[in-house]
Amino acid sequence: MSKRIIFHVDANSAYLSWEAVHRLQHGDSLDLRTVPSVVGGNQETRHGIILAKSIPTKKYGIITGESVFAAKIKCPQLIVVPPNYYLYMQCSAVFGDILREYSPLIEQYSIDEYFLDYTGMEKVLGDPVTAAYRLKDQIKEQLGFTVNIGISSNKLLAKMGSELKKPDMVHTLFPEEMSTKMWPLPVEELFGVGRATAPKLRDRGIQTIGDLANAEPHRLELFLKSYGLMIWNFANGRDESLVKINRRPIIKGIGNSTTIPFDVDDTRTAHLVLLSLVESVATRLRQAEYLTQLVSVSIRTNELYHYSHQRKFFAPTDSTNAIHEIACELFDEIWKKEPIRHLGVRVSELCMNSFIQPSLFERDIEKQRAMDHAVDEIRNRFGLKSVFRASFLHSGLGSIAGGTVSDEEYPMMSSLL
Repeated sequence: MSKRIIFHVDANSAYLSWEAVHRLQHGDSLDLRTVPSVVGGNQETRHGIILAKSIPTKKYGIITGESVFAAKIKCPQLIVVPPNYYLYMQCSAVFGDILREYSPLIEQYSIDEYFLDYTGMEKVLGDPVTAAYRLKDQIKEQLGFTVNIGISSNKLLAKMGSELKKPDMVHTLFPEEMSTKMWPLPVEELFGVGRATAPKLRDRGIQTIGDLANAEPHRLELFLKSYGLMIWNFANGRDESLVKINRRPIIKGIGNSTTIPFDVDDTRTAHLVLLSLVESVATRLRQAEYLTQLVSVSIRTNELYHYSHQRKFFAPTDSTNAIHEIACELFDEIWKKEPIRHLGVRVSELCMNSFIQPSLFERDIEKQRAMDHAVDEIRNRFGLKSVFRASFLHSGLGSIAGGTVSDEEYPMMSSLL
């Protein structure tokens, strides 16, 4: 049996790169990647968090996940671009299409990263490292953005390899290379070691990935349980999981929320904000080919009090109107008339949309679905603002709020990568 060869292909600063390329292709003279710029939040109100950043932002100490407000303090001239989820989904799909030219075994792990099983393909496409450079350069030439590629004998090490040095790089990280390339790294750089775990390891003298790899596994199990054994195996490069062809993302739920630039104190405005959130959530639900059976609404007042309410649907749905109707009913039931600063909508208990059981008590489902899909198609082709509901005219509110992919839409890697 031939040795496994696995690629992990990761788009560099995906959201920002895709936004920059899209703007350049549509006549913009400024490449966002060459100036201090970020994707995230709202440029006018400075709300939200940083989702992606350009390399020039590093000298200002701006990090992914911090608030736009804090980032603007660090760099007043920072360019803030709102996220465009629909563009990112299109870029991700085209990205995947190129990878399929190199192997039939492709697994999408997140919106901007894929695993590729190159095992046996060297007989057709040649040396894996040479092929990886060719793939990297092809993506750069045809799509305009750069990727990092990690190459190894399993998915874990391939992923770790792609993180070694960025951007626009190819790295190998085979088991025999771990002692020089991976083990000297700080322990928190190991996949699976989060911010809460790293201090616990450091308190016990485990400073590097190598320290963790050479630790006594039973000691790790004493204070971290089975999780300790898992990260010990990761530190030793152990992973036998397969690249799962055409795997659908395992989605637990899809949510969207927004901080409103003014206090909302009337029902009509609140319902419009909920509609702008549902437009994004329902579109993403249809894009993922799921139906929802549960919707929840959350409210945060101007005094930061928070409460929420949820309800199940009589029949699973992906209809924008149906989800919005329930969301408004939930809101009306729980709102205590305080000024509102933040609203959120979330759908969960998802099921496949390949079969829908009509109900005698539902309105014309097929007509509603046809309308939703027609609107989705128009927006995909001509942009988010190409079609919107008349209720948003002169409202001072955006017709679609948010739109980034939540962390729950792709599963975290585990020992079963």
